[in-house]
Amino acid sequence: MIVDGKNAVLGRLAVNTAKKLMAGEEVHIYNAEKVIITGRPIEIKKKYLERRARGSPHHGPFFPRMPNLIVRRTIRGMLPYKTNKGRTAFKKLRVYNGPPKEKAESVATKQIRSKFITVGEVAKTLGWSG
Repeated sequence: MIVDGKNAVLGRLAVNTAKKLMAGEEVHIYNAEKVIITGRPIEIKKKYLERRARGSPHHGPFFPRMPNLIVRRTIRGMLPYKTNKGRTAFKKLRVYNGPPKEKAESVATKQIRSKFITVGEVAKTLGWSG
C-alpha cells in the first residue's frame, strides 16, 4: 500500500498505518514533511524540543530530527514493537520525504480549521537541514 501523507493528521495516519501493518500489509508513506500536527505550533515545538533533550546523548532515548523518522517513530509508538509480531510489522513500514514515483493513495483528509504545524517545520526547529 502506498500512502501520500500530504495534509494528513499525524495521529490518524499513524493509527490507520499501524492497523494495516498488524494485518500483514507492507506500507510506504511519502511526503512525510507535509504531514500535519494539530494544535498550537509553539506548544508543539516546545514538546518536541523537550523530547529531543531528554536523556543522554550517549545512552538515549534517541529522538529523530528528520521528518520521515519522526513519522516512523510515531507509528512505532502505536505498534507493540517489543513483541515478535510488532517487530515484524514495523519492518514492513517505509517512510520517505518527497513525492512518490508511483501513484499514491491519499489518506482521508478533512479540512483543518484549527491551528496546525507540519512535521517538516517541527524537524527544522529540531535541527534538520532539509
